[in-house]
Amino acid sequence: MAVVLSSSAESRLPGSAVPGATTLAPTGLEIRPFRALTYRLCDPERLARVSSPAYDLVSPAGRERLADADPHNVVRLILPAVEGAVTAEGRTDTSASVELAGATLRRWEDENILVRDQAPALWIYEMSPADGRAPTVGWLGAVALPPPGSTAVLPHEDTYPGAVEGRRALLAATGTDLEPIVLAHDPDPAVAQLTTAARVAPPTLTVTDGDGVRHRLWRVTDSAVLGPLIEALRRTGAVIADGHHRFAAACAHAGAPGAPAGSDAVLALVTPMGPGGLRVDPIHRVVPGLDLDTALPAADAGFRSRELPRPAGRAALLDDARRWLRNGGTGTFLLTDGSRLVELSAPTPEVAASVPADAPPAWRRLDVVLAHHGLFARLWQRTDDQDSVMIAHGVEEALALVDERGGIAVLLRAPSPADVAAVARAGARMPRKSTLFVPKPRTGLVFRPLAD
Repeated sequence: MAVVLSSSAESRLPGSAVPGATTLAPTGLEIRPFRALTYRLCDPERLARVSSPAYDLVSPAGRERLADADPHNVVRLILPAVEGAVTAEGRTDTSASVELAGATLRRWEDENILVRDQAPALWIYEMSPADGRAPTVGWLGAVALPPPGSTAVLPHEDTYPGAVEGRRALLAATGTDLEPIVLAHDPDPAVAQLTTAARVAPPTLTVTDGDGVRHRLWRVTDSAVLGPLIEALRRTGAVIADGHHRFAAACAHAGAPGAPAGSDAVLALVTPMGPGGLRVDPIHRVVPGLDLDTALPAADAGFRSRELPRPAGRAALLDDARRWLRNGGTGTFLLTDGSRLVELSAPTPEVAASVPADAPPAWRRLDVVLAHHGLFARLWQRTDDQDSVMIAHGVEEALALVDERGGIAVLLRAPSPADVAAVARAGARMPRKSTLFVPKPRTGLVFRPLAD
């Protein structure tokens, strides 16, 4: 399955030249210290007001809440809004909005709202979930964009050209990495030991987000730690866990005329694959304008359907859906219109054959692939675009979209981190927005100016 990118971004992905990039070993990560830009006032309460989730997790209503929380909330940079900036076709004028973001960033620097570090550093980043699970710990740094033939950084999901171009334009207008991508790297004992040893002093930054995740960051400048860490990470390769559009945008921007030298790298949180790393939550689909009574006869041509006992209200439906997601098997989906729950299982050979046979085995066995090829395309005759098949991060968001747009939600189980890595290393791409790696780094804690 080919990744969907703009031509400029596609030409800069692994296997293509990135002007100015340092030559790397074929599979080795290069991480560089950088002089960070941070908020001058950085107590936990202040950081809670000025930070935000990643841009693609912020709804329009959420953006307004964040913007109202503080005049310097980072959402004004990552999702700039220009009143009346709409083209004749009714679309947002991207050029006006990114120019506003660039002007806002420069003003905040001039007003000392944001301040620049004097010395380059890497940052330890720890995220501790509220549910008591083990923390996720990684390193925040400038990761070099891969040169020709490198497998140091592997994508695993499709992207949309429009979204890539929007992030590229914002990067060009601000000259700054505003939020990190997330990489899951091959485990290395030396990386784990150095991470533990460097995390003993009080943290530089601390904040707890709206989901109760505690974020703690340590600025590390000690060459006795950074030198061995950089060498250890050169022995590892990584899969993009989050930020495919930002990675593609960075690749596209690296080849642009006049791009600063720092454009050959991207701000990244580098975490281990496995213990101490991220976990994968599911991302669901909503098919608007399709009612359950119409969808089921078509689905019955390729799956066995079983209606679950009708829940007594929305809360019971949420509980039943989450229980199903925890306990069910592979090759099955849960459909809901907000009041009923129907399980689809046992795909027929004809539906299974709709998955391209020449794709790698790791890709063919994914539930999300079967859903897109077998259910959406073959049985429901739906094209895979943002209007025909919508994305929902969590069951509640899926049901909210069903209420708002009509139609049905298709609830999917998450692939394992090992499945994601296998797909990436096989050179394949998962359908767009197939994985939700969690916990997520908080946007607005550390920025990376490209020019240094």
